[in-house]
Amino acid sequence: MYSNVLPTLLIALGGAMGTVLRYWVGLATARWSQSLPWGTILINVTGSFAIAFFAGLTMAGGRLHVPETGRLVFMVGICGGYTTFSSFSLQTLDLFRNGTPEKAFLNMGLSVVLCMIAVSFGYYAAQALNQADTTIGHH
Repeated sequence: MYSNVLPTLLIALGGAMGTVLRYWVGLATARWSQSLPWGTILINVTGSFAIAFFAGLTMAGGRLHVPETGRLVFMVGICGGYTTFSSFSLQTLDLFRNGTPEKAFLNMGLSVVLCMIAVSFGYYAAQALNQADTTIGHH
């Protein structure tokens, strides 16, 4: 178990870096994101490119040899902190590459539909709690 402490801390540091980068990109694109979330779209697109490019360069037989911890720091930590959409995109590409397009389309459909349902339920559950008793916490 202790052998996982350093990789875990490095991945956490990578996640923090990705999160800060996401925040900076969001700030930089805020003025263009009034009618459509262009900042989030840019983050998702660049994160998807980055994780696939890095995965391709560092996979077995790839141009760069990077230890597994280094791969995890970048792909799980930095890209995960920057956008989880990048992981979804790479996993979907892998399903296509492995000759299972039906699973790739199922993954896309289920992810979008179920996440929209979950975000809707989460929002409306919070709204219901907010309106249930507005006197709680206001003494």
